[in-house]
Amino acid sequence: MIDWIYPLLLVGAALIVVSVFTSLVAFRFGAPLLLLFLGIGLGAGSDGLGIEFSDVNTAYFVGSLALAVILFDSGFGTSLKSFRQAAAPSIVLATVGVLLTTAIVGMAARLMFGFGWAEGLLMGAIVSSTDAAAVFFLLRVGGITIRDKVRSTLEVESGSNDPMAIFLTIMFVELLASGSGITGFTHEFVVGFGLQMGLGVTLGIAGGAAIVFIINRVELEGALYPIIVLGMAVLLFAFTGLLGGSGALAAYVAGLVAGNRRVRARATLVRFQDGMTWLAQIVMFLILGLLASPSQFGEVALPAVALALFLMFVARPVAVWLCLLAFQYQRDEIAFISWVGLRGAVSILLAILPLIALLENGAVLFNTAFIIVLTSLLVQGWTIRPMAQWLGLIVPPRIGPVERVGLELPGSAHHELIVYHVVEGSPVAEGERLPRWARPSLIVRDGQSMRFQYAGRIKAGDYVYMFIAPRYTRLLDRLFASPTKVEADDKDFFGEFRINPRRPLVALKDAYDAQIGPNVSLEKTIGDYMRERLGGTAEIGDRVAIGALELIVREVDIEGEVSEAGLAIDQDAQKARVPVFMSGRELKAFVRAKLNERRTKKTSRKIEAQRAAEPAADRSQD
Repeated sequence: MIDWIYPLLLVGAALIVVSVFTSLVAFRFGAPLLLLFLGIGLGAGSDGLGIEFSDVNTAYFVGSLALAVILFDSGFGTSLKSFRQAAAPSIVLATVGVLLTTAIVGMAARLMFGFGWAEGLLMGAIVSSTDAAAVFFLLRVGGITIRDKVRSTLEVESGSNDPMAIFLTIMFVELLASGSGITGFTHEFVVGFGLQMGLGVTLGIAGGAAIVFIINRVELEGALYPIIVLGMAVLLFAFTGLLGGSGALAAYVAGLVAGNRRVRARATLVRFQDGMTWLAQIVMFLILGLLASPSQFGEVALPAVALALFLMFVARPVAVWLCLLAFQYQRDEIAFISWVGLRGAVSILLAILPLIALLENGAVLFNTAFIIVLTSLLVQGWTIRPMAQWLGLIVPPRIGPVERVGLELPGSAHHELIVYHVVEGSPVAEGERLPRWARPSLIVRDGQSMRFQYAGRIKAGDYVYMFIAPRYTRLLDRLFASPTKVEADDKDFFGEFRINPRRPLVALKDAYDAQIGPNVSLEKTIGDYMRERLGGTAEIGDRVAIGALELIVREVDIEGEVSEAGLAIDQDAQKARVPVFMSGRELKAFVRAKLNERRTKKTSRKIEAQRAAEPAADRSQD
């Protein structure tokens, strides 16, 4: 009666194990890992090993559950500092950007597939959001160190744009299923958008605060804390959706709130959620791969690939450029944000909805979305690092690798136990003294433990144990880091000259004739001026343009002050690799120049007309 259980478990567990082992390939060769998960699902499906799976309702249920886990962890892993730095542009991209992408792709889909307006816009909505799992993997795990502002923008956008795409997709599916077509769009959009997003944000904030309150006040077995947090996150996702709100947005906001508060057993929570997020991604991609039938792709392959390329090279770049015009992004930064618009599991998951609603072109929409995701992961997923290098956005390493483990103390302690492994050639191994506030509690050398006072000079191979506040770890990392040679492109990235950010602006004006605004005090320090121009926060690699000059953040101290700065002269033309994506500042200057040119030409014509009329007037008097 139950003989089917063991084969099902055998196949399911085998697919998960194979998927985990493929991560070795992804990390070694830089392959987009999620593409490998999809490939395994496709290979095991009806057109591969012959596993038959066509239950769209089960696939959507499992995918939604996995999405709740992924989005909560995405929010939990996003620092409030990064969110604040990128909140405005990211939210614009996650809302207006999704709408623009939906409209542009919808028009193209209507022409390429012969859809009606509602179906075309539905196609656009399905593929309008970037995939949080793919973006987080490539930017966090893929070993790419991008300028902090750009990385934060991409991470916050990818974590927060799914709710808008889900809302638009469900709305268009309901319009098509009801037969009202595009005419019912306006009313449904205004009412539905306000309800879903309002409830999502409100319940997300309340739910995140409730999770923190419960975790910090309820005494449980240590292993149960991660389970109750995950359970409450899924509970919030479902409860918000039940009330008509956006469960996806609520899960992300709750993770953001909880992840930026002091919570008990944080280290355990982070490790558990990392594992559950990987499991959720693997299961979701495997099931979505099993659901697809590659033998049906041929019917829509050409227009689907064309639509994917249109999305990558036209729709996404145009939407990103328009959304970021009001913010201080350079051309190369806009180009990179446009390129890191990977589509993933959410697009395939949303493409299941037309199948559930039994829409006439449901299979076409699903297969097209699947091909678009495959094309995006193949083209964009393989080229993220080369693109970042070409655009000059990878921050050169300032220190070498650090072997460090942080151990959280129980309760709500303000310190943590840090264990450093001293590597050959590091500053401490070469005799650099440790600060007074960083006296080690224990040294382990050759398997023997000893107190710091009796260990003598720290040697390579030692394990150094010390209790410090988390905010000091970045300073200590420099002392325990392995040596790194200065790359040739450091000067290109950080500028040819070093300047002291503690000097007043008047020194910069006198030395380089810097065109500083009339309402800026010249007694203000260069560092304070840079932070002010950067919105109050500064990160390594941030740039501030002053006419032909660029001030570049080389180093930030523990208080967030600019401690070291670089200067580049007339770098705009040299560093901009792309001729398009004119920034808002450049566009404003361009429009002003054109208006002045037009005004000058008009004045010249008027003067010439007056001069031409003068002799005729003189002759008439004679």
